[in-house]
Amino acid sequence: MKIGVVSDTHGFFDPRLLELFAGVGHILHAGDIGQQRVIVELETLAPVTAVLGNTDVGLSFKETEVVPLVGRKFLVHHIVDPRRPAEPLKDRLAGENPDVVVFGHTHKPYCETLGRTLFLNPGYAGKPRFGMPRSVAIIECNAGGLTCRFHEL
Repeated sequence: MKIGVVSDTHGFFDPRLLELFAGVGHILHAGDIGQQRVIVELETLAPVTAVLGNTDVGLSFKETEVVPLVGRKFLVHHIVDPRRPAEPLKDRLAGENPDVVVFGHTHKPYCETLGRTLFLNPGYAGKPRFGMPRSVAIIECNAGGLTCRFHEL
């Protein structure tokens, strides 16, 4: 199964997501969605699990979601410091013991396994600005494990 991972769209749905996420079985959006229509567009491709970001106002998503997919547990939360998670999140991570933590906020791609948990930030997919690189990620899950690949927008 392939899982599309996106964050920090800030109300912008890049049409390239239609091609990049074609064939994924699920999409995880790690917050700063911006507008509900972004999720509606993503849902035309696959089921979506999304969380609130620090700039999301008036949207009805949770701050944290835990999703079981292909025998693994994915925790999605917008602001995560993988090496020093904030206290409430630290407790949640200890209780949930996720295989993968998906986050956003920094606008920078990140993929590192700490302990037995993969921490993944797909980068940001909002409108181009300040010459910053934009990206999403795809996680491929199979019996051999997880593979993460970043894709530039």
